Amino acid sequence: MMSHLRSFVAPARDLALLGAVVMAVCCIAVHSQTPSSEARVEQYFESIRNNPNELMAFLREMPKGGDLHNHLVGAIYAESFIEWAAEKGLCVDPSSFYLSEPPCGGAKGTVPARNALTDRFLYRDMVDAYSMRKWELSGLSGHDHFFDTFDKFLAASYGKTGEMLAETAARAAWQREVYQELMHAPAFPDTLALANRSGWDDDQSRQRAKLLANGMAQVVAAARKEMSEAETVRDSTLHCAGAQPDPGCKIVQRYQYMALRGVPKEVVFTQMVLGFELASADSRFVGINLVQPEEWYVARRDFALHMQMLQYLHGVYPKVHIALHAGELAQGMVTPEELSFHIRSSVETAHAERIGHGADVMYEDRPYELLHELAQRDVMIEICLTSNATILGIEGKRHPLADYIRAGVPVALATDDEGVSRSDMTQEYLRGALDQNLNYTQLKKMARTSLEYAFLPGASLWTDGRNFTPVKECATDLTSPQTPSASCAAFLKRSEKANLQWKLESQLSSFESQPGFSLGADSLPPIH
Repeated sequence: MMSHLRSFVAPARDLALLGAVVMAVCCIAVHSQTPSSEARVEQYFESIRNNPNELMAFLREMPKGGDLHNHLVGAIYAESFIEWAAEKGLCVDPSSFYLSEPPCGGAKGTVPARNALTDRFLYRDMVDAYSMRKWELSGLSGHDHFFDTFDKFLAASYGKTGEMLAETAARAAWQREVYQELMHAPAFPDTLALANRSGWDDDQSRQRAKLLANGMAQVVAAARKEMSEAETVRDSTLHCAGAQPDPGCKIVQRYQYMALRGVPKEVVFTQMVLGFELASADSRFVGINLVQPEEWYVARRDFALHMQMLQYLHGVYPKVHIALHAGELAQGMVTPEELSFHIRSSVETAHAERIGHGADVMYEDRPYELLHELAQRDVMIEICLTSNATILGIEGKRHPLADYIRAGVPVALATDDEGVSRSDMTQEYLRGALDQNLNYTQLKKMARTSLEYAFLPGASLWTDGRNFTPVKECATDLTSPQTPSASCAAFLKRSEKANLQWKLESQLSSFESQPGFSLGADSLPPIH
């Protein structure tokens, strides 16, 4: 009897063991077929691709890295300018909506800007005049309406740099960014005065020496002081020292000195020298840029001279970064010949490391050769989809983003002038998905690219900034980038750039690990 029982129990025990083995093998097989977090999120992304509302909610929460092409004054929404105009006691012309200093009335027929706070019609029209809202009804092209806005509201921006920094930092945090490079020109009246008293010498070395002798150091000091005071206002506005600081306090903001290209050559050169001097003296200033439309007469007439100026100054200040607006043009805006060389000249002559816009690249001479050169030189293109669509009329298949990607040129999305354009980084990502058919993996690569090509000091987290291969110190950490190992922590401590890249990786890991991405296409993930 007992032997019979033993003969029954033994097979049962073996059967149980066999079942356990089978289950283990099945689990291994299932696990091996389970998609990675990125693949799972990509699958979810594709399931909502044709639903713009769900796509927007998804993209709002997606970590986006940095915004490398952002004009500070253009980043401010019209509503803020109206409030500041009222606060400053400015006047507004009710027909043109230009702001001016008091007294109001007189022959110009201006009225107090504060009237807009109680007159909904005036308020509505001022918002339209200071932004691209309903620009199609203005009677102007998108290009002309856009650039006309700045002169109208500029008086409200004076003395408000700190508040502008606070507004754009708060919005960047809300948009899940970690870094901004803001184009700004502090101490501009001092710069203009220095240019006027220094005159012009065709020998750029002598001209620079003259500027240094005539008070450039004082202008540098004034610019640094202005930004320090503005940052104090920013931190106070965001309650950064309080118990409940605004999330914008965590945004790292750095500055590109912007030189106006549509002014006399002595002013352009003075601005350039100031930008290079600032970047050499103050780590908050990470580079220099040229702004204003490329098709304006002075900008076109002096384009080659401006490139030569930058070539000379790059030789004097080889460590200062250069990013340039180039190719922000469309067919018909200028002569065909003018479309053929701006990007190439900006890179080959002026040593630009990044190009803003680059929308006319396929109109340049030997465009495929140029694309190859950009890829080989590792020149990144700052892609501003909303700006290109509304200002240049370039969107969809006419936009060269796909050409850049096919050629292996690094690209990242940027806002350009999110306030004037009534946009934000989420809208840029949404345009990328809907207008350019970008998938989640491509958008994620752009977020990483934005920090890889940021003008930040320190080594990169990646040995390969195209395929994002981590440095050996952090090679085993990125599977769960929350708490770095000792070797990785030591590496991050030495590099401001790697630190921000690590932060992005941590955010991406948390974002992609949400269980909601396993749900069907009809369910939104519980994103927080």
